[in-house]
Amino acid sequence: MRGDFLDERRRALEEAFFARHNDELIRRLRAGDPGRTEKERLAEVSGLHDDALLERLVALGIRGATFAALSLVPLVVVAWSDGTLGEREREAILGAARGAGLGPEGEQLLSGWLSRPPPPELLPAWTDYVHALGPEARAVLRRQVMDRATGVAESANGLVGLFNGISPSERAVLDRLNAALSA
Repeated sequence: MRGDFLDERRRALEEAFFARHNDELIRRLRAGDPGRTEKERLAEVSGLHDDALLERLVALGIRGATFAALSLVPLVVVAWSDGTLGEREREAILGAARGAGLGPEGEQLLSGWLSRPPPPELLPAWTDYVHALGPEARAVLRRQVMDRATGVAESANGLVGLFNGISPSERAVLDRLNAALSA
């Protein structure tokens, strides 16, 4: 009887110790390196070296922890181009987001973009990011981005492929994306 009590007490103390230890590790992980700026973290994750572009991206909410959300900018901008974001467009973007590897902070940023139109500076900043990649990377990215962005534009208008339901404003954004990826 006494041995059971001591074993239970030992297990409870061990669990409490490791719970505190795990909480501290999680806190440190979330805090990152407090000596580094968001711009430095973003530069490390993205491989970018253009200070002005890094500062613009950070000002738009793109950080090391939210960098994966940058891949969804074209989809979000196409979806909002006509002034509204429909349920099918939202579903198409969320489907793409599942494969983008967003963490909690990236999901929160995307949630903001889905609840209200993104800032007008977002697409030009994304375009500058794409130009910083170099021609080979842009060529690889072009097909994927254009297919996904076109899919979002078509999703707003019913049966994809049966109607050319892409609005003029969506077509204009698709043309801008294509130009950015082709330059």
